[in-house]
Amino acid sequence: MPLTDTESALLALIRETPLATPEELARRLGSTRASVNVHVSNLVRKGALLGRGYLLPEADGPGRVVVVGGANVDVKARTLEAAVPGTSNPGVTAQAPGGVARNVAENLARLGVPVSLLSVVGRDALGDWLLRETEAAGVDVRPVLRAPEVSTGTYTAVLDASGELLVAVAAMAAVEALTPAALHERRGVLRGAAWVVADGNLPEGSLSHLLSLAAEAGVPVVFEPVSVPKAARLRSSLAAGLVPQVVTPNVPELGALLGRTSPQDAVPDEPEALRAAADELHAQGVRLVWVRRGAAGSLLSGPDGVTELPALPADVRDVTGAGDAMLAAFLAGLASGLSPVDAARHGHAAAALTVESDHAVSPTLTPAAIQARLTGAATTD
Repeated sequence: MPLTDTESALLALIRETPLATPEELARRLGSTRASVNVHVSNLVRKGALLGRGYLLPEADGPGRVVVVGGANVDVKARTLEAAVPGTSNPGVTAQAPGGVARNVAENLARLGVPVSLLSVVGRDALGDWLLRETEAAGVDVRPVLRAPEVSTGTYTAVLDASGELLVAVAAMAAVEALTPAALHERRGVLRGAAWVVADGNLPEGSLSHLLSLAAEAGVPVVFEPVSVPKAARLRSSLAAGLVPQVVTPNVPELGALLGRTSPQDAVPDEPEALRAAADELHAQGVRLVWVRRGAAGSLLSGPDGVTELPALPADVRDVTGAGDAMLAAFLAGLASGLSPVDAARHGHAAAALTVESDHAVSPTLTPAAIQARLTGAATTD
């Protein structure tokens, strides 16, 4: 359908500044916000936009990954001497982009995988900074919701001079704004994607709706549980037949996926018990269960059987972000045609590189670095 002159002008503005608010677009167009909203609806109806998140059609098609979940700013404060409670302490602070979904997305971008992030940040300075940093790393951030009523999520950790955690404050309520309605508005971003990654920060109802939207679009989903309480959010979806193709829990999270969280019925970290637990998820329709076991490596269960994989040796500096890197490298491996087992090996190499870095996303993470780590590990075997 042809566009009107006003619609063409608005589309040109959106292409030029895809993160602009409706108010900014209205000001530059010499119009009103209400008028802009009407024109946006017409552009969506005509296929010039894929949703109200101002997502433009792309040609990258197969191979693109959409990561849905949390994005926040990580702040670390460290005292220079022994901490004295109840008073001001000299120290240093550092700020970095964070959040499970955001970290997975940046890792994918560093590995050369086209990736879009669907998350939520506030219309504040931290949100502006977080989007700039994430976009600079190669992530498509146009689907991110800018919510005026929330503050951008933060995770603030206070460490003593030796690096031990004294206290941490997680202010991550922003992700609650990623409602089923907000996801539905942005459903166009799923079109043509190879994978969707859903992190456990999503509210339970939003997770179910995302699984439904992905099923309608024919896109397989990977569920990353994030934590034991958040892993349990998938249970209602499983009961409703909304099943991700892949789940990537650690051992306690695996128990939570099965409703086994009390000490007496928890899943033990033993291969036979992990296999039996994975079989329970397979019976519900999950194709691949990749259980992370920390220093003990991982266990991958799927149609081709069960494989135990060792963790690769590393000089550990900070374990933050290792699981996010594992998942990203696993998907990058699948995208390049690797088998799930070989893709999981790439995940372990990415984790080893990440824990050797002071950053949640290692700036040295590349396909070549992963291959070099795998080659080095094979040489030392």
